[in-house]
Amino acid sequence: MNILLVYGTTEGQTRKIAEFIKPELEKTSHTITLCDATNHPVCPEGFDAVIICASLHIGRYQTAVYDYIKKHHAMLNKVHSAFISVSLTAAGDDAEEWKELHDITTKFLGACQWKPRLTEYVAGALLYTEYDYFKKTIMRMIAKKEGRPATGDTEYTDWNKLRDFLKKFISEWTPSPQTVQAMETDQEAVA
Repeated sequence: MNILLVYGTTEGQTRKIAEFIKPELEKTSHTITLCDATNHPVCPEGFDAVIICASLHIGRYQTAVYDYIKKHHAMLNKVHSAFISVSLTAAGDDAEEWKELHDITTKFLGACQWKPRLTEYVAGALLYTEYDYFKKTIMRMIAKKEGRPATGDTEYTDWNKLRDFLKKFISEWTPSPQTVQAMETDQEAVA
């Protein structure tokens, strides 16, 4: 399977997650194209599957990710696809915060007209070393309120949970008729 992996990041944790996903999927003999949504990302045409990762900051995903999805939503809706939402909310168990996260994600996907087959919520990180003074102050107040560390970088990403999601993503893939025809043609050429 030829998979396109597009990401948007603010402090770098979503890039780290995307860079983790790439070799994990390559272990299963898939070809992965990784690109940043802000740096001329590849068109999804011709790919068997697409995974898009974006992080949530102050109730919004990256504009570059939104623009990419909006531009290519018709193609994205035709292939096996997944959206990975990265946030600190995914590290917690507050039902009200999870409802808000789900609502924001649903609204975002609806606005860009994409219906991914799977959506996964992945915990991000508190990266104080990446924040400016204003953001660092706000994040420290939020962290203290939630009982999280208010100094030093802390990663909350559950890498094993992410591996399990990738296995699910691969296992639920059903090849398109064009892919089936191409695989049959390749097999006939070998025979």
